[in-house]
Amino acid sequence: MVQEVLSTDLVGTEFEPMDYSWNERDTMLYALAVGAHPETELAYLYERKGPLVLPSFAVIPGMQALGNLRQAVKLQIARMLHGEQSIELLRPMPPKADIKVHSRISEVWDKGKNGVIGITAEGVDDDGPLFNAHATLFYLGGGGFGGEPGPSMKDKNAPPDREPDHVVRHQTRSDQGALYRLTGDRVALHIDPEFAQKAGYDKPFMHGLCTYGFVCRAIVQQLCDGDPARFTSMSGRFAERVEFEDTIVTKIWVTGPGAAIVSAENQHGGVVLSQASAGFGA
Repeated sequence: MVQEVLSTDLVGTEFEPMDYSWNERDTMLYALAVGAHPETELAYLYERKGPLVLPSFAVIPGMQALGNLRQAVKLQIARMLHGEQSIELLRPMPPKADIKVHSRISEVWDKGKNGVIGITAEGVDDDGPLFNAHATLFYLGGGGFGGEPGPSMKDKNAPPDREPDHVVRHQTRSDQGALYRLTGDRVALHIDPEFAQKAGYDKPFMHGLCTYGFVCRAIVQQLCDGDPARFTSMSGRFAERVEFEDTIVTKIWVTGPGAAIVSAENQHGGVVLSQASAGFGA
């Protein structure tokens, strides 16, 4: 039975496994959509050089799980904002795959006026588990149902009080949203001015997961020496929207072997991805 409102009764709801496939064209398009350049990242964009697959491509099959929420609760898409996103790679993402996506509702929090719902997904191919993904959605006006507020994240992954070890600047494009939506994330908010205004925004802006991909590129470049096979994990909270043609400034603090704290800002110093971390191998 589909619920009309959020409630803690939703926690633990498991969905039927979903089949999902991709090929080299999909991974190359994704890399292009999150800003990869042939001059410096040809191996992600050219089949004769691999192609390599950006680790954050895992959000594409992982996002399929969010569509399952409509089976459990009625949510108005115009009132939903992507809150947090994390991925863990158990093996490098392959350029071609046929997988099953297993998913469940992992948390529901009552933030007073608003609500939060989280979904956890696992991608599995013939060789076993491939990746884990976790996302939360901030549901405007969806709180007040008497649930717990959830843990405080105020000090989570706070950057150290020193200069970052790495700073990477990526310029976004005026058509970034039109390009990224071709990866399968076709939410109208990021391309349709009329829809954006009806949802309470002045104009379309970049997908949060597009920003996530830009930051992932910086992590692979700086922490993995350009080798995506060394990437193990990434998490972060979408703190502010990114406008088309903004510059994304990724700051990275290495905090220990295989661990780093990450923060991303726009060109004005406004934080757009906060409470972020990255894991990487030798």
